[in-house]
Amino acid sequence: MRFFSVALISVISITQVANLSAEDKKPDPATEQAKAKIIAAGGSVLELAQNDDRLEIAFHLSDQKITDETLKTLAGLSKVDSLNLRGTEVTSAGLAQLQHLKALTHLHLEKTKVNDAGLKHLQQLPNLEYLNLYGTEITDAGLSQLSSLKKLKRLYVWQTKVTRPAGLALQEQITGLEVIGLPEEPKPVAAEKPELPKPVEKKPEAKKTAEKKPEPEKEKKPEPKPAKKKVEKKPAEKPAEKKEAPKPAEKKDK
Repeated sequence: MRFFSVALISVISITQVANLSAEDKKPDPATEQAKAKIIAAGGSVLELAQNDDRLEIAFHLSDQKITDETLKTLAGLSKVDSLNLRGTEVTSAGLAQLQHLKALTHLHLEKTKVNDAGLKHLQQLPNLEYLNLYGTEITDAGLSQLSSLKKLKRLYVWQTKVTRPAGLALQEQITGLEVIGLPEEPKPVAAEKPELPKPVEKKPEAKKTAEKKPEPEKEKKPEPKPAKKKVEKKPAEKPAEKKEAPKPAEKKDK
């Protein structure tokens, strides 16, 4: 009997827990309404995981014009983990609409119209770990307003007006922060040694050649005419003498 009672209590407890979990998973009407507005404005809304109701919201791929007015759609949300506004028309004034997003850890503001005036609104985001300010009008003055964000780990400042000393100073104020995209440290220019004047080379003086007196012209002797070669006449060849035919031998009388 005791065993049956314990088993029954266990089943009731499990049923109650399941019912409570089902109630917790019921969508909040305000959240669902805010999601619908974001999607209608051209944004996207995704949950981080199946059992994680934190949201990842992005407007950077929207085919509509995203302005400060669009950010009012975030008013009914609190569990936003990531917000991507890259390349939108959002200005510094619009960042005031983000101050209630206390759970925000990632914020993309690259290529927006944000300047130093807008960074003061980010001081209300204590859990911010990633901030991208690439291609904005941020300067050293604006950067100094981020020193209260003690959880910040990555800060991108490519193509801004932030100087290297200001970025390194912020890294010292926030433990573990890496400021990426700072201008390179200029290499020290070696002082140029003044060129000493080159000694003037003395050209050797050309020796004065004594003026030669013109020699008196020599009388030109008539050139001897070449002697005519005597042509030796060859003696005329004598005609060959005719040999006399031998006389016949005289026969002696017997």
